[in-house]
Amino acid sequence: MKRLSLIGYGVLLLVACVLPFLVSEYRTFQFTLVLVYSIALLGLNILTGYNGQISLGHGAFYAIGAYVAAVLMDKAGFPYWATIPVAGAVCLLAGFLFGLPALRLEGLYLALATFALGVSLPQLLKYHHFEGWTGGVQGVVITKPDAPEFLAVLGLPLNQDQWLYFFTLAITVVMFLLAWNLLRGRLGRAMMAIRDNHVAAEAMGVNNAMVKSLTFGVSAMFTGVAGALGAIAIQFVAPDSFNIFVSLTFLIGIVIGGLASIPGAIYGALFIQFVPNIADEFSKAAPWAIFGLFLIGFTYLMPLGIAGAIRLGLARLTGKEHNSQPGKP
Repeated sequence: MKRLSLIGYGVLLLVACVLPFLVSEYRTFQFTLVLVYSIALLGLNILTGYNGQISLGHGAFYAIGAYVAAVLMDKAGFPYWATIPVAGAVCLLAGFLFGLPALRLEGLYLALATFALGVSLPQLLKYHHFEGWTGGVQGVVITKPDAPEFLAVLGLPLNQDQWLYFFTLAITVVMFLLAWNLLRGRLGRAMMAIRDNHVAAEAMGVNNAMVKSLTFGVSAMFTGVAGALGAIAIQFVAPDSFNIFVSLTFLIGIVIGGLASIPGAIYGALFIQFVPNIADEFSKAAPWAIFGLFLIGFTYLMPLGIAGAIRLGLARLTGKEHNSQPGKP
């Protein structure tokens, strides 16, 4: 099964590398957003799927990452690539600090606290004292980066959308490898132990408070990196672009893709990027009704998410027993 998985990931990466040469610039832009969303969903899945903490406000960290990148590029003249680690570091700190007071909250109460964060941040971004940095309701416009000149010298000229796609793909691979190693390590095992039984985890010596706060910080870091990449791809940030619907969309993505599944982040990102467009093509009058039907159909037919359904299918094909419990990275 491991060998089959490695072959599958290799083929997937090969297809991803060839894709921008086979589709239009607009489709390339859409697939860039798929990569961006997959990083954000991976971050939320680390928190919710692997640690059991429910967040309805991760759109706030996505917004923080986007604004950090936009402000640094627009006001400080940072190169676009240098804004990515800064956005991740800022969101890591913000998530860790938010996680500390949220330790006393669990379940629905934590969900409400994060919901409040997601609702309030867009309003704070409009605050007139911050307008010099955030642009207020008008937002900030940034320039899409050009491909490095050395690529043209090497005989591989790329347009802006293709270069940004490959740049995002490289960061996506790094972030997924980072998550895979993190979840296989001591911290990852502690996360899952707390999710399964926090009392037993504490009895075994796990520092629940520290692990939960670190998990929140790491989750926010992933989402902030995604936000920075999203801002660079879209070339614009504004408070109304990061309303509470963004957070709910991320939650939908991890449920559809598969909780506690690293590949599930990719499946969920494909769903939230393309299914609304498909629903709009089905019905211009009631696209959200069609989207709701898609959502109900996926959750009914694939209760473990797309990743869970694929695991089950592969297990049946190979004749091996299938463990229906998600959680193994």
